[in-house]
Amino acid sequence: MAYQDIKFPEGTLFLVTGGAGFIGSNLCEAILKLGGRVRCLDDLSTGKQHNVDIFRDYLNYEFFRGDVKDLDTCMKACDGVDYVLHQAAWGSVPRSIEMPLFYSLNNIQGTLNMLEAARRNGVKTFVYASSSSVYGDEAHLPKEEGVEGNLLSPYAVTKRCDEEWAKQYTRHYGLKTIGLRYFNVFGKRQDPNGAYAAVIPKFIRMLLHGEQPVIHGDGRQSRDFTYVENVIEANLKACLAPDEASGEAFNIAYGGREYLIDIYETLVKALGKDVPPTFGPERPGDIKHSNADISKAQRLLGYHPEYDFARGIAETIDWYCENLI
Repeated sequence: MAYQDIKFPEGTLFLVTGGAGFIGSNLCEAILKLGGRVRCLDDLSTGKQHNVDIFRDYLNYEFFRGDVKDLDTCMKACDGVDYVLHQAAWGSVPRSIEMPLFYSLNNIQGTLNMLEAARRNGVKTFVYASSSSVYGDEAHLPKEEGVEGNLLSPYAVTKRCDEEWAKQYTRHYGLKTIGLRYFNVFGKRQDPNGAYAAVIPKFIRMLLHGEQPVIHGDGRQSRDFTYVENVIEANLKACLAPDEASGEAFNIAYGGREYLIDIYETLVKALGKDVPPTFGPERPGDIKHSNADISKAQRLLGYHPEYDFARGIAETIDWYCENLI
């Protein structure tokens, strides 16, 4: 793994917000395996307790149940922390269109509370999850930092606002902030259930149970699907990034491009199923194509993702087959 050789001083404490979620729990696990100390902050509104119960026997792990919308909670969670990996947010473009006020409170005010708590507690680096959704309707491929279009959803607005607030905290308060624009992350412990589940785990679950998945649109939309191990690498390297990277946002992806219909066929073949999909209407707020230029992250973060889509999807399928059947 590209992050195995990353060294932090003994006793370094990481706060992972949203640590009981998909990406957060994978980050907690990676840090603990590297010998680091982890404080997991989660209100369990979307995160799952069972995602982090597996860490209870680690002496370097603590669970802090709380809500990032509460500043006092954020202050307590940041006490003594060296690095914040801020993953807490509500995802899903369609759900954000239905719940714009909540998304503003949770994703914008929650991030602002965490930035303020990190500043007051002398955190060394504040790394936060942004999203490829900030590119909006900009059609140019690959997506390049600094070339963004009109935002297409409240979710995208929240992530763009997070980036702007982070810049302000770097500019005015000297807090080192690093934004990571995730491109369609997938991997173990991603929730396959519910109306807003991500497409890969949802398809796997349905195919394993003999159900017929729905593809929204014609299946020719493309994404830079990114295995979670690459995201872990980016977060840990961002903690140690040079000052030149502070206040910036970076594309975090593999740099590939996969079409949804091809992914479906890959899953059908790997799982040994003969289940044709049905096709439904396109979802409002979705973009048609997305893949990333990762050269900025390579240059300033030393980010060099090891997992291409084929390797990542093989490991993902294996995990779900062991854990869903």
